Amino acid sequence: QVQLRQYGGGVVQAGDSLTLSCEVSTYSFTSYALAWFRQFPEKEREFVAAITHNGGATDYADSVRGRFTISRDNVKRMVYLQMDNLKPEDTAAYFCNTGRGDWSWGPGTQVTVSL
Repeated sequence: QVQLRQYGGGVVQAGDSLTLSCEVSTYSFTSYALAWFRQFPEKEREFVAAITHNGGATDYADSVRGRFTISRDNVKRMVYLQMDNLKPEDTAAYFCNTGRGDWSWGPGTQVTVSL
């Protein structure tokens, strides 16, 4: 079973930056497009950003485009989410997974943005 270990997150002020990291325990890492999702309290998990298996293309939700950057390191089996100019509405639990959510969801990483 693939394990997802997430790092980063925390409490920041509006306008600050944070980087989330996700370590994936699979040797077939390069076979997968990867993505970040987030979940607001009592809401469904939603798409945030995705990156192709080789990092050649990315996609973003409209709400984060221009502020967030997804990247990956296929040697370290890591995927990252650089979040700049954070807003209070970005407050959520963030999750990494494949683009289709193939793996078991981890506990996520809480990001809280205060005014």
